[in-house]
This record gives sequence, structure tokens and C-alpha cells, in this order.
Amino acid sequence: MKKITVYCGSNKGKDSAYAEAARALANEMVKRKLALVYGAGNVGLMGVIADAMLGAGMEVFGVIPKKLVDIEVAHRGCTELTVVETMRDRKWLMAEKGDGFIAMPGGIGTFEELFEIMTLNQLAYIQKPLALYNVNGYYDGLLLFLKHAAKEGFLHQAQLDLLIVGDNPADILDKMIAFEPKHIDKWEVK
Repeated sequence: MKKITVYCGSNKGKDSAYAEAARALANEMVKRKLALVYGAGNVGLMGVIADAMLGAGMEVFGVIPKKLVDIEVAHRGCTELTVVETMRDRKWLMAEKGDGFIAMPGGIGTFEELFEIMTLNQLAYIQKPLALYNVNGYYDGLLLFLKHAAKEGFLHQAQLDLLIVGDNPADILDKMIAFEPKHIDKWEVK
């Protein structure tokens, strides 16, 4: 594992704990010499984690659609800044570049990216670890809903079992590094 794709908000959220958590994740990635792949924003949690990584001399790979360069204020300090045509291009390139994925607190874009990676793993387009960085219980409600979806037969427990959940960056990265892809031929509801 050399590059981690981090999905997170273009806002910082109301609680300073979210920005602190982004810096803590960056610090743990620096200790392990892991590069960052992210949405190339210079704002919100995106800017916080990128600045922390760059400040420590680490590589940061940003991917952003042309339309968002000005809206999200593209981070011009990235080691490599790739400007693509569409959000779809952005998500696919971020999925290709990363050896694993972490979803920090964020909004609808972060949710979309999280679910896309869950889907790509389920369908074996990729087989890479995916983690929820559950800062201050941010994802507790979503996790309850996912369990409900499984209970109702719309999500398979095997899919949920592949999702790494934690609130400590060191533990999350340890689990991601230990991740072994599991090919599941049949997604049966039991």
C-alpha cells in the first residue's frame, strides 16, 4: 500500500474535531510514508489534509474536474494536479490511483464516493480496502441504516463485512494494510 485515496468534505464541519481528525490521519499517513490521493480542493477538510501532508513533505495527488477548479479552489500546491472533464472521470481516476480508501466526514459527494467504492468492490472491478473514519460517531446513523438494509434483504452481510470502521487512524490503517480481498461468487441473502 503506497497511496490512500481520502474522501472528505469541502467544508470543515461545525466541530473543530473534524479538522483535527484530518490532521491526525495525515500524521499517521506520514509515519507510514503513504501518499494522499484526494479531490484536489484547497478548502474544507480536503484543504486541511492536503496542507498537512504537503507540510510534511509527502506526495499529494489531486484530481478535480474543470468545472470545480474555481468553485473548490483547486489546490495549486499538489505534487500532481490532474484536471479532468467530469465528476465521473474524477471518481474513476481516484479509484485507480488509490491502493485503499478512507471516507472521512463529508457531504453528499463523499457519500457518493463511498458507495461507488462499495459497489466496485462488490462487483470485483476493484478489490481494495475501504474504511469509514467515524470521527465523533459521524457515520453511526449510516451504519445503522446499512444494517437495516441488510436485515431487509437489500444489502448482503458480506458487503458490510468488507467495510472497515474506526475512529483511530492508526487502527484504520493497520486494518487496511492487513486487508485480504475476498472474492464472493454469490451475494445471497440469508
